[in-house]
Amino acid sequence: MQKFYVFLIRPNLWFGHYIVCLFGLLLFPVLLKAENAVVPGQLTVEPPTLLNLGFDWSINGDNNRNATVQVAFRKTGTNIWLDALPLLRIGGERVIRETEFLDYTVPNGFAGSILDLEPGTEYECRLTMLDPDGVQGTAVQVVKVRTRIEPKAATVGRVLHVYPPDWKGPKQEPSFLGLKAAYYGSGLGDWSVVSERKVQPGDIILVHAGLYKADRLNYVEPHGIPFDGTYVLTAKGTADKPIVIRGAGDGAAIFDGAGAHQLFDVMATAYHIFENLTIRNTDVAFAAGQKEVLGATDLTVRNCRIEDVGIALTTEYAGSKNFYIADNIILGRDDRHYLVGWANPGLYAPTPLKSYFAVKVYGSGHVICHNAVAYFHDAITVSTYGTPDSAQKAVAIDIYNNDIHLMVDDFIEADGGVHNIRVMRNRGVNAAQCGLSAQPIFGGPAYFIRNVLYHIPNGCALKFMSKPAGLIVYHNTFISENVNPQTFSNAHFRNNLFLGTDAPQRPLIIFPNATAYSTSDYNGYRPNRASADQFRWVSPAKEQLRDYNITVKDALAFPNITSLTKASGLEAHSVELDYSIFKNLQAPDPAKPHGIYHATDFSFQLKPKSKAVDAGLKLPNINANYKGNAPDLGALEAGEPVPVYGPRGNQDQPFYR
Repeated sequence: MQKFYVFLIRPNLWFGHYIVCLFGLLLFPVLLKAENAVVPGQLTVEPPTLLNLGFDWSINGDNNRNATVQVAFRKTGTNIWLDALPLLRIGGERVIRETEFLDYTVPNGFAGSILDLEPGTEYECRLTMLDPDGVQGTAVQVVKVRTRIEPKAATVGRVLHVYPPDWKGPKQEPSFLGLKAAYYGSGLGDWSVVSERKVQPGDIILVHAGLYKADRLNYVEPHGIPFDGTYVLTAKGTADKPIVIRGAGDGAAIFDGAGAHQLFDVMATAYHIFENLTIRNTDVAFAAGQKEVLGATDLTVRNCRIEDVGIALTTEYAGSKNFYIADNIILGRDDRHYLVGWANPGLYAPTPLKSYFAVKVYGSGHVICHNAVAYFHDAITVSTYGTPDSAQKAVAIDIYNNDIHLMVDDFIEADGGVHNIRVMRNRGVNAAQCGLSAQPIFGGPAYFIRNVLYHIPNGCALKFMSKPAGLIVYHNTFISENVNPQTFSNAHFRNNLFLGTDAPQRPLIIFPNATAYSTSDYNGYRPNRASADQFRWVSPAKEQLRDYNITVKDALAFPNITSLTKASGLEAHSVELDYSIFKNLQAPDPAKPHGIYHATDFSFQLKPKSKAVDAGLKLPNINANYKGNAPDLGALEAGEPVPVYGPRGNQDQPFYR
C-alpha cells in the first residue's frame, strides 16, 4: 500500500512540473518582449541657450537597446518639419576613476540637442520614440521652446557715472568716485561694508576712462576695498532689468587688481552685465561660484580685455546658470614664446602653474563664445566636479567659435559634463598635452563638432579619459595623432580628419572602445610614415556589450584601414589622404615639440576636388548646407567662408600679438 501511494504521488509531481515548465516556455518570449519593449519616462527640456536646445528622456525596458528617438523641429507657426540628429541612447555605461573613488552608472534614457537655431525664436520640437519590440506609453512628445537672446540693458533704469578718484575734469551727474560708491553708496575703512544706497535692478553704471587701482594696504583708500582688494558685489537684477557695469566709451576703463587674489567676487549676484572693461593684475578676475556653497546666475562678461590674470572667470556651483561669456580677449601669464607642458618630463620639463584657466563653469545654460584666449594651463573648461547631483548638474553648455593659442595643458575640457555639452567651431593651436578633453562625461552626449586643432606634440588630440560615456565627434580637423590611452564608452566618430605628423613610432589613432556599440566611419586619415602600425583597436569580446577591464594593452594593431575594417567593422567608408588636400597647410615638425605656430599662417580650407571633398556622410542638422554630391570631411566645407574665431569685429591681426 505504501509503495502504491508513493507511485501515485510521483506522476502528479512530474505532471505539475511539466505544466510549470511548459507554461514557462510559452511565457518566456512574452516576458522577453516585455523587457525589450521601451517604457518612456519623464522628458526633461533643458535650459535653452542662444543657438541650441537640449533634451533628456528617461526610459525603462529596451534591454536589447534597439529603441530610437527621432527628432524634428520647426519654427512655431511654420509648416515644414526639419530633421535633427536622433537622440543618443544612453544607459548602463560606467564612468570610473579609482583614485578618487568615482564609479557612476549612467541611467537609462535618451539625450540630445537641436543645434544652430536662431536666438530669441520659439520652436516646436517633436520627439518620436520607436521600438520594434513596442512602446509602452506615450511615444510622441511635442514641446515648444524658445531660444534665449543676448542679455541687454533695460531702458528704464538710472545711469550712474563712475570716475577714478584722481579725476580732474568735468563729470556727468549723478557721479561717484569709484565703483563701490555707485554700487553700494558705501564709505571708507570700516564703513566700506555699508550699503544703504544699493544699486537697483535696471541701473547702468558707466565707468569712465582711467585707472581704478586700490592701495589695499591703506585703511581709507578711496576705492573702499581695503586689505583684500576685492569688490564683493551682491545685488540682484532681473531678466528684464539687469544691473550693467559698462565702460563709458571715453577711453580705457582699467580695473587693476594690484596683485589681489580676487578682484570681483560676484557669486551672490543675479543678472549682472560687465562689458567694455579692462581687468588685469589679479589671480581671479571674476569669482562667480564655489561648489556646494554659492554661485551667480545670469552673469554676462562681454567685450572685455582680461590680462595678466591666473583665472578670468570661475564657478563650480551646480546652481549657476545662464552665463554669457562672449567676445573677450583673455591673456594669462604663461610663457609666450615657448610651448611647455606640466607632465611627461621626457618631452617637457614641468612648468609652474602661473595661470590656471581662462573660464571654468558648472551648472546649466552657459554660453562661452567668440573669446580669444592665450597663455593659460587650460583655456575653457567645465568643472570636473564629480558625480552629478540629481537636481542640478552640468547640462546645456555651449562652447563655440573661440580662438585659442598656446596652452600648457588642453584647449577645451568638457570634463564633468552630463548631457548636451556642445563644443563647436573652435580653433586651437599649440597645446602641450592634449586638445579636447572629456575626462569624464557622465552619459552625454558631449558634442565635438567642426573644431580645428593644430600642433599637439604629445599626439593626444582627444583626452577621453576616466571612462567617459556619450561622445559625438563629427566634422573636426585634427592635425595630430590621437593616441588616447584609456577606454571610453558609447562614442561615435563621423566625417573627421586625423592627419599624422610623422612622430616616430607613434600610431595614428587608437580606438579604445569599452562598449561594443561605439562606432566610427566616413573619416579621413593621413598615416604616420614613421610607424609600422597606424591603427589600434580594442573592444569587448563578441556577444559582450561592455567590458571595463580591457585596456589599450589589449589592442590589436593594423597597418591600414582595410585591415582594421576587416577585423573590427569600423571605417568601412573611410579614406587615406595627405596634406595636399589643404590650400596651405603643412605638418608641424615632430622634432621641435616646443615650437610655436600661428593660426594666421595657415589655411585649413580644402582644395576643390581633393580627396576629402564629397567623402562624408549626410548628418541632419549638422551638414545640410553641404556643396557638391556629399558633405566634405573635416571642419570646413570647401567653398564655404571660414567661421569667425574669437571676438567679432576684431579679426585684423592675431589677438595675442
